[in-house]
Amino acid sequence: MRVEVTDVEPCKRRVAVEAPLEVVNEQWERAYGRVQKQARLPGFRKGHVPRSLVKVHFADEVRREVAEHLIPDVYRQALSEAQLDPVNEPDIQDLRLEEGAPLSFVAVVEVKPAIELTEYTGVSIEHAPTPITSERVDETLERMREQHAEFNLVDRPAAPGDLAIVDYTLNVDGQDPSTQSGYAFVIGDASVMPEIDQAAAGMRAGDQRDVGFRFPDDHRREELRGKSGTAALKLVEVKEKVLPALDDELAKSMGQFDDLPALRAEVQKQLESRQEAEDRMALEDKLVDALLARHPFGVPESLVMRQIAHQVEHARERVRRQGVDPDRLPWDYEKLVGELRPGAEREGLAATDADVDAEVEKIAEAGQRPVPAVRRMMEKGGDLDALRRGLRERMTLQFLVDRAQIRPAAA
Repeated sequence: MRVEVTDVEPCKRRVAVEAPLEVVNEQWERAYGRVQKQARLPGFRKGHVPRSLVKVHFADEVRREVAEHLIPDVYRQALSEAQLDPVNEPDIQDLRLEEGAPLSFVAVVEVKPAIELTEYTGVSIEHAPTPITSERVDETLERMREQHAEFNLVDRPAAPGDLAIVDYTLNVDGQDPSTQSGYAFVIGDASVMPEIDQAAAGMRAGDQRDVGFRFPDDHRREELRGKSGTAALKLVEVKEKVLPALDDELAKSMGQFDDLPALRAEVQKQLESRQEAEDRMALEDKLVDALLARHPFGVPESLVMRQIAHQVEHARERVRRQGVDPDRLPWDYEKLVGELRPGAEREGLAATDADVDAEVEKIAEAGQRPVPAVRRMMEKGGDLDALRRGLRERMTLQFLVDRAQIRPAAA
């Protein structure tokens, strides 16, 4: 077999292959035999059609049989001889498959980049943890007050911050009217169209008003983008937001807290824990960026797109778990690919079987399920490989962080 490999790009190879005539002829003979066993023609029993008639009436089936068996075998042998390990399926070009002639084709494949390691320990980076200030604790407590706010009925014009209860009928150009009763929204929180939000402000319970509006060009429903219409609006009730006092009683209502200082201490602890995780991610990102600057290399496009596809699917799954159909959202996939590409291109140490077993045991314990059952489920779903990759990444990053020179960030 003749195999010639040409570098097309840093991560792309052109593999020209030619299989000898004797190998091709052998596959044609086998293909004729397989097709002949199944061939049916008037006047002949199944499997007894003469070879000469098989060539005439079943030429396409024979050629398909040869292609399905011969090309994959030759391709795998060519990769072995060329010592290539592609990361994607081949793009087969210039295929020549004829009876009585050598098989030839060109396979264009992507391969992992060749990285020449220089010094990768002792990388110097600037990093400083972000302190949790009393202001951040105060902001969190204020949000907790907002979450426990009550809305009391009032007899006055609606104002920003009030909860408005409305009945409405929407008339949109080219659409059937849409009516809803008892719809609630907070005035000024941008949860409804601005024209309706502005119209509701100043109305009293019982007031009615017709409002013109226009749907934004990026509305989640494509058929409504840019459409105009009118809303017949009736304000049913106005409710004023009342925040609870920031005191011991509020702390007790939040859980097992004796007083406000205890709640404040728990908030501080949780903020510090989350900030520590964010600081760690920021440190690892800086370290990876510094290493990439020392070791520039190309990344196979197929690997980049595969990683982007995984991230997009994870985002869709998060939306699905929130009860929203991801297919009804206006995903801008071109923009998503552009935003996710830099992270996907930043793709060591290997996790041992003991490391993987320990992680599986933790997962099983958390779910109160038998370890063998969890392992089988993870193997079947491909999650075990993902777990192994995640462990390898964590171990590699820890190895590099332990050997990095971390300087305090300049003020």
